Amino acid sequence: MLDKLLERGVITDDEMDLAGTASRADKARAVIDTVRRKGSEASSALISALCEEDRCLSTELNLT
Repeated sequence: MLDKLLERGVITDDEMDLAGTASRADKARAVIDTVRRKGSEASSALISALCEEDRCLSTELNLT
């Protein structure tokens, strides 16, 4: 998922590296916080990437 966000220009290499050192829950929080600060376009890209990566979770979260 981080790779998709990096490819789409939503996060930078530095932001990806910082998220990579955290626990799974902390990594998720850090990525979500980073993307939220970047606005609605970045948030939409995150949702889109999540829907592509994990259909079950995105359905459970009513994202699709």
